[in-house]
Amino acid sequence: MADIHFGTDGWRGIIAWDFTFENVHLLAQAMADYINSNAPVLANGKMPPIFVGYDRRFMSDKFAADIAAIFRSNKIDVVLSDRAISTPVAACVTLHKYWMAIVVTASHNPAHFNGIKVKIAGRSAPARITKDMEGLIGQNSVLKLYGQQAEQKDVTDIYFKHIASRINPKKLKTFKGKVVVDYMYGAAAGYLEKFLPAKQVIALHSEHSPVFGGVQPEPVEKNLSELKKTIVEKKAALGIAFDGDGDRVALLDEKGNYITPCLIAAVLCDYFIKHKKLTGNIVQTVSMGFLLKRIARAHEMRFEEVPVGFKNVADRMNLDDVAFGVEEAGGFAWKGGLSDRDGLAVALAFLNVMSESGKKASELCADIVAEYGSSVYQRKDFKLSKPLDKAAFTEKLRKKMPKKIGTHKVAELNTTDGLKVILDNDDWLLIRPSGTEPLLRIYAETATKKETQALLDVGMKAAAVGDK
Repeated sequence: MADIHFGTDGWRGIIAWDFTFENVHLLAQAMADYINSNAPVLANGKMPPIFVGYDRRFMSDKFAADIAAIFRSNKIDVVLSDRAISTPVAACVTLHKYWMAIVVTASHNPAHFNGIKVKIAGRSAPARITKDMEGLIGQNSVLKLYGQQAEQKDVTDIYFKHIASRINPKKLKTFKGKVVVDYMYGAAAGYLEKFLPAKQVIALHSEHSPVFGGVQPEPVEKNLSELKKTIVEKKAALGIAFDGDGDRVALLDEKGNYITPCLIAAVLCDYFIKHKKLTGNIVQTVSMGFLLKRIARAHEMRFEEVPVGFKNVADRMNLDDVAFGVEEAGGFAWKGGLSDRDGLAVALAFLNVMSESGKKASELCADIVAEYGSSVYQRKDFKLSKPLDKAAFTEKLRKKMPKKIGTHKVAELNTTDGLKVILDNDDWLLIRPSGTEPLLRIYAETATKKETQALLDVGMKAAAVGDK
């Protein structure tokens, strides 16, 4: 039996190594036991149904069908998706008919991975729920009776109606530019065309490929060269890329320039505050930058940083009056919608801002820089030969960090998740082990490329890793 643990968003493993039918069955039984003990009872005396979905990865549909069969064998009312779906679809349906949704996906991980995410109340299940599920693994024998096939349904209309209620469809119709979208062979393929005329959408990699065309389905700049090239060639107004399960997004301006998550967040948040009268707190993960902090200062809004993982942002959004929440890995949410990552909602919201303002993507970013300062944000990842003890690693780094870096004093050492070194001018450096992969991540943000690289160099030296 594999050591099954939920990370920042779900359990992931290598197919046929630890992500096997045997281990998926064990986890499915544990989830069934949890559901039968904790699901609410409706007025009719029954529990609300559970939804099981899956992405386009190798065998995802088969794993999902087995999970649904085990739920049925345990007398749970369950509906199985009749097609591959994006993870936001599953999160969305838990705001409507379904109490919980299980999604077979490994998100942006390489093709040889698969995984399982749990959604409840429109977001990732809190750690207390996934911990309880982990504790039930192996407590009862797997019950999978012959012939227990779940009813299959298409639930995407629920999601598309939700998205339509979150944007301005009429204003979006006034958008006349072309948009290039790289679906990265993922589960969100075809979704943008539900909201924009097909003649305006130039779709890349929308076909089904379980190996994702040999490229990891992660919408980071190094994976988007074809998207950049196509934007310029077709004279498009915006480039969009979704990850493998459609909850993350990347945007490129009309010149093919990658728009960092820091800038996307700043454009959306600032626009919503000024033009949509958005109120409340601003919450971001520690891997995000100083632009939202400056926006919060300018509008006298409370600002908070939480550990990496969008579920930590979602926890705050469900406990407090949060106007806007964001994480560095392409996850954005704002008041009134899902408190979960949704790549399509972000892309359409950005297009709405372009339509309503009449400005190009590059002009929106330039406005932010003019008002709040330049942001040059970079992240470097380094493979680890073995897992690190995050607490011990962080404390070791904290002790040897100097009180001054370059010409600036260290104003704060934040140990919320790894070590974030914040300088007296808001520049910052973060060193942290990943919560989902055997990687050490080093992040930095300053006003110039040279200064950002200098901070990354400080981080690599402190963490004793090379530039590779």
